[in-house]
Amino acid sequence: MARTPLIAGNWKMNLNHLEAIALVQKVAFALPDKYLEKVDVAFIPPFTDIRGVQIVIEGDKLGFAYGAQDVSVHESGAYTGEISAGMLAKLGCTYVVVGHSERRDYHAESDELVAAKAAACHRHGLTPIVCVGEKLEVREAGDHVDFVVNQLSESLAGLSTDQLASTVIAYEPVWAIGTGKTASAADAQEVCAAIRSTLADLADDATAEQMRVLYGGSVNASTIGELLDQPDVDGGLVGGASLKPDEFAQLSAIAAGGPLP
Repeated sequence: MARTPLIAGNWKMNLNHLEAIALVQKVAFALPDKYLEKVDVAFIPPFTDIRGVQIVIEGDKLGFAYGAQDVSVHESGAYTGEISAGMLAKLGCTYVVVGHSERRDYHAESDELVAAKAAACHRHGLTPIVCVGEKLEVREAGDHVDFVVNQLSESLAGLSTDQLASTVIAYEPVWAIGTGKTASAADAQEVCAAIRSTLADLADDATAEQMRVLYGGSVNASTIGELLDQPDVDGGLVGGASLKPDEFAQLSAIAAGGPLP
């Protein structure tokens, strides 16, 4: 089946709320609406920017989605600094990134915690983008496929088939994030195909076939085309390039089937 590509721009800890509004407006100006019929484009800003992004997207009736970079497993209560899935849903978020390697690395997030965060998203109708990926030493040892599919299975533990069907997976080799290094298209396809096979084992073939599997790791306008030519790569979780409005617009246009004129 044909899967609509998803281009999600993870801004990480960048841009204040005024800069966020300006970036969304610049992308909207650069990317004609006709492209959004063939690609889903989402902004993943810091928490403090979400309301501003919501206002400009809804106020200008832009065809973009938006979401958050993390979520709490808790519904409410004495959890200082936490943001619940219910709060994000109320802000109109569509997506939530969970298990990004920077969260796993800097905040010691386990697969079990990632699975709990994904479940919290589903309780409130949010789509988790569950991130998996290996470090350089794992790849060099030739264990990258086994590592990623095991991490994936543990990070999706407890989700029903229906919940899996509305989950997005992002394969981000840790050695390629923010380094300028990009896995070759063949490397990305190898792991993304293994991910889809694992999803079929966790759910069923039909569910696995409809789920979107993204590639992330120094994705830009010059690499997205070849990546999307691979049968099991359905889009990109874009970091640095998502902070450059013209490049992000071009990248999204290429994902829709053609570069900007």
